[in-house]
This record gives sequence, structure tokens and C-alpha cells, in this order.
Amino acid sequence: MTVEEQLAYLKKGTAEIIREEELRERLKTGKPLRVKLGVDPTAPDLHLGHTVVLRKLKHFQDLGHTAIFLIGDFTGMIGDPSGHATTRPPLSHEEVLENAETYKRQVFKVLDPARTELRFNSEWHGKFTSEGLLRLGARFTLARMIEHEEFSSRLANKQPIALHELYYPLLQGYDSVALEADVELGASEQKFNLLVAREIQREYHQTPQVAVLMPILPGLDGVQKMSKTFDNYVGITEPPTQMFGKLMSISDPLMFTYYELLTDITPAELDLLRRNIKAGKTHPMQAKLELARRIVADFHGEQAAADAQAEFERVFRRGEAPQVLPARRLGAAERQKLGGKPSVRLARLLDFLKLAPSRTEAERLIKQGAVEVDGQRVDDPRAELVLTLGRTLSLRVGKHRFEKIIVE
Repeated sequence: MTVEEQLAYLKKGTAEIIREEELRERLKTGKPLRVKLGVDPTAPDLHLGHTVVLRKLKHFQDLGHTAIFLIGDFTGMIGDPSGHATTRPPLSHEEVLENAETYKRQVFKVLDPARTELRFNSEWHGKFTSEGLLRLGARFTLARMIEHEEFSSRLANKQPIALHELYYPLLQGYDSVALEADVELGASEQKFNLLVAREIQREYHQTPQVAVLMPILPGLDGVQKMSKTFDNYVGITEPPTQMFGKLMSISDPLMFTYYELLTDITPAELDLLRRNIKAGKTHPMQAKLELARRIVADFHGEQAAADAQAEFERVFRRGEAPQVLPARRLGAAERQKLGGKPSVRLARLLDFLKLAPSRTEAERLIKQGAVEVDGQRVDDPRAELVLTLGRTLSLRVGKHRFEKIIVE
């Protein structure tokens, strides 16, 4: 690739590059760049939202640059204030290390492990003395620090700011000094921290890194950012059929954002897809099936993606039962909550299992003939099920809700 072709490839999907001209000049040297992505292991699992920046790191890696995946096992105990209106509860070092182990396994679903420099920032922060921390703090001003959106917002709302939070951007900035980073990647909400790193590098007489900011991936609801908190996420270790089904639930407009940020489709190809859908040449459902297939294949392989698509089409398009039903075990404790009797009213069981939003709604579904037990339609809302030990029940609610119940 020419320098301009490389730059176009690296710009795809980005929200902002600070500064683009600096990146262009560094690419012109032909020297492999040290490209850093830091992640605090504050939760055990990664979802597709995390992979937006991971994929951009992979793009740099594919062009021959050094990909540095930095696990913030030290900064993770503080917690990044970005995107948080209150002080985050601190994690123990043991919790952080446990989460870090799962991160190590998951990131290599995207990155090439043979060409990735895996580092932990406790390597240098763990050696900081009190004097070292004081000297680091002396390189930045409080006035500049409270420009951070979260800090200024909390001050305006008279909400507390813990002193250790003020050190977080400085410590993240020092990571770039320790790694001699040429480029740092981050989500757009990380902009302040990445700009601080540029200033800290200047203080240590290094050339400031280029900051490449990626947009926040909307969750499945298309409203909030993808997060487990909002239950609108797709985990990268979820089963293929679960991933596929979740991706098929997104809106048509959101599909294009996912194509751009979660696949390697080129801007020209994406523009053509938009035009074909608008002209009626391509059905949105077909485009969404291809999107889900691509994403599932990235994390589980082509065969698993093909099987997941076949399962989705069998259940959701043809209304057939899935080949493998999710199993729910109904033990003594659960049966006691259901009244502790040898039998239970079907509507009550559906409500208990969350297969219906309420018992009233469960009765309505039964009256409409939308409920089957072991393949037989039940239309009596007073119907009872015998809970014999060892019995297995196959339930179907509506067209797409299936569950297997094992009484034990």
C-alpha cells in the first residue's frame, strides 16, 4: 500500500485522529510503529463493543506495526473515571488479575498472538515510589485536570471526586512513556486521557503519540452504548446460535454501523450495500444475515457460523423447533416456590420461568393456542402439569420461545 492507501485503511470507522498529519508523517518513514491499546480488566468478559478498538489494533498489526495490548492490572484497581458520574468502587489486585486472565484468552480471537506484545502496567507502576508519584503529579496542573468532562460535571453538581481518580489520566499517560508509544487507540470517551498522554510524553522528552479515537458501539437497542449494565450486549464467547440471534434483532439502520465497525467491509462496499437496499435490489434481512454470519465466523469459525444461520432460519423463519433446546432444571427449591405440590398450573410455570411477562399474559397466550407442551397445543388456561421426578418437558411459547424442563 502507498502511504495514502494505508492512511485510508486505518481511518476507516474512526471518530477522530489527533493528529492525522502526524500519523501520515510517521507512516512515510516506513518504520514499524509502536501502537498501544490499554484495557483495564474491571469485568471478566469482553463484548463486541470492546472489539471495535481491538479490530483497529489488528489493522495496524496487519500493516506490519507492533501491536501492544496493555492490561491495566495496576490502573484497574483505581478505575477509569471516563464515562462515570461517581467514583468507581475499587477492585482488589486478585480480582483484577483473575479478569486479566480471561482477557488474555479472549483478545487473541482478534489479534495475532505471535505478533502481539502483551504487557501489564504493574511492570512500572508497581515500582513507583512516593517520590516518583509526586514527581509525576508535578508535571500536570489541577486546572487542566478538571477540564475532564466527568470531573467538571461532578464539581458543577457538587458530587465528590476522590483524589486517587485525578491520578488515573497521569498513570495512563505514563504508560505511553514506558512503552514509547507512537500511537494510542481508545474509545472516543477516552479522548481526555489520550491527550494527557501526549503532554506527559512531551514532559519526558518523547515525541507525542498520535491518538486514534474510535466511536462507541451502540448496543442491540440502538440507544445506549453496548454494555452488560443495559443488557444490550453480545459477548464474544457466547455460543454461536446466541450471538447470531442477538445480531439478527438489531434495527436495519443500526446494521450499517455494525458493518462499519465490526467487519472489514470497505467504505465502497458499504456504500454499494446501502444503495442496493434502498433500490430494493438487496433485502435488509439478507444483508443482516450476512452481517451476523461474518461476525460469528470471526469468533467461532465459518462452520459454526453456517450452523448458527441454519438454526436461526429453521426456528425464526420456518417456525420449527431448534435442534438443541436450552435446558432448565426444576429442583426441590424451585418446586417449593411453585407451591410444593405434585402438579402446577401451566400459566404459573410459564410466569415463574419468565417465558411470559406475567401469569395473566401466560393465560392469554394459552387461550390463543400459542403454547405447546411436548409438541401438543394447550388452550385451557387452567391446565395443570404433573411434576414427576425425572420428567422432561418441552415447552414452546409463541413462535420463537423454546425451553426444556427437567424435573429433579
